[in-house]
Amino acid sequence: MRREYIHSCHSWQNGPPRYDCAFVNTNPGLEGMRSLDVVRILAFFSFSSQSTRYPCAVVQWFDRVGDEPDADTGMWIVRPAFTAHRRPSVAVIHVDTIYRAAHLIPLYATQPVPQSIKPHHSYDVFTTFYVNKFIDHHAFSLLSDSY
Repeated sequence: MRREYIHSCHSWQNGPPRYDCAFVNTNPGLEGMRSLDVVRILAFFSFSSQSTRYPCAVVQWFDRVGDEPDADTGMWIVRPAFTAHRRPSVAVIHVDTIYRAAHLIPLYATQPVPQSIKPHHSYDVFTTFYVNKFIDHHAFSLLSDSY
């Protein structure tokens, strides 16, 4: 059995914030990426109701761009989801729906990235991302239709 840590904190080790991304099971009847959505974890919390504890996460949703992975890279492309009023699409989910951590790679423009942009700015500065299936063999098997 393997264990992953998904972080959501305003200061990681006395440094910049860290709000990790994850895959969430949204359609278990499908396979691979078609059964999952990508979210950015903004906070973890729990509450109790009628003596039952509910562990939850506040998440920002990402939308898939297209119905297939990118033809050149074989990776799915996502972008932050927004409401009709152009606000980030945010929800509270049960932590049991979180499948595993996700690694996103920004789609860079043809211009150099300014040196003032640090890695912890990436999810806020860039608007489109590759879902990295090459980060480890688990991600590769999950996100590869031919595996």
